[in-house]
Amino acid sequence: MTNQADPAASVIARAQSIVEDLTFAEVTRWKREHTGALAVGYMPVYVPRPLFEAIGCLPVAVFGGGDRTDIIRGDSYFQSYICHIPRSTIELALSGALAPLDGMIFPSTCDVIRNLGGMWKMLFPERYGAYLDLPQNLTPALGGRFYAEELRRIARELEARGARPLDAAALREAIAAENARRALIDELDELRRSKPWLLRASEAYVAVRAGTVLPVSEHVALLGELLAALTRREVRAYDNVRVVITGAFCEQPPLGLIRTLEKSGCDIVDDDLQLGLRMIEQPITVGADTDPLVALAEAFLKNGAATACRYIDKAVKGDALIAKVRAANAEGVIFTAASFCDPALLDQPMLERALTSAKIPFTSFKFAENTGQYQTIREQAGAFSDSVKLWGGTP
Repeated sequence: MTNQADPAASVIARAQSIVEDLTFAEVTRWKREHTGALAVGYMPVYVPRPLFEAIGCLPVAVFGGGDRTDIIRGDSYFQSYICHIPRSTIELALSGALAPLDGMIFPSTCDVIRNLGGMWKMLFPERYGAYLDLPQNLTPALGGRFYAEELRRIARELEARGARPLDAAALREAIAAENARRALIDELDELRRSKPWLLRASEAYVAVRAGTVLPVSEHVALLGELLAALTRREVRAYDNVRVVITGAFCEQPPLGLIRTLEKSGCDIVDDDLQLGLRMIEQPITVGADTDPLVALAEAFLKNGAATACRYIDKAVKGDALIAKVRAANAEGVIFTAASFCDPALLDQPMLERALTSAKIPFTSFKFAENTGQYQTIREQAGAFSDSVKLWGGTP
């Protein structure tokens, strides 16, 4: 089947062009259409995007430079034994690529991102920078109150720089729009689980990631167009191994690496890639008499995904991953942690132990966002898929 005959090809190509544009042209276009409005970048694990949309700001995820940026100056600001994403982010900033952004939010993912926030303030003191602390106590009375106050603080700081005042009605509207976006992402995810040959994980990846630089209304339109096109798509089914990949919740593998896993005989039926748009696992509910900001904060407490950078309180490490494998009817797990990612690599032994107890096979490798060693990874993933086909659930 040629691309000309593929009704989804043009939508996927448009999304990929947005993802690969390190000049943030879509952000520049949005700012031109919204004179005086602020575009606020954030590191890509999670910030509550509806908060920014409600005050008239465009939230923009910054994923670093990927495999299309040569790191020259960025390497001089960080030690060599940490992950790659802070160095490429600084490289983009120093090169002027992040000029369309009026500021940056650094959520408390790990010490590296905390240090990146400090480096941003040193290098760009005239531009907004904020560290967004996340609650470690998951009770509404303590953790919820703390988190809501953190969000109010950032809203006030952005208002002082030109954003609209935080308004309950506007926030309710923004939350409803985010729920609509998430429902469409859920449809894509369900399609990947039920018919992975119809929508490859690499295609869904660019379709979702394009939304991290678009206003929610435009992303909803793009996802709706893609889902409609997929109903007319005709492709051949493959007998691949169904896998869940986990560990790349912050720094992202190159798109070529995701495609390499697919070429090795793996159908990626679930993942934690670009977790920022999937962190809240249920619709955000706002009661008629509920402060929508409190509802937004409590959604993180109650329905936040289990991940290495989020405290899970009394939950058992590994239970959420096993549930994800079962729900996706997956046959194995591939750990894809970024090199030197302390949260992911410290979590991995506990997750491996849980998978072993559940008799779920797994393999692992590490990557950097600029990695080019696809062949080795393809051979390893191919051997894993073959072993699962031959011997099933023996780890």
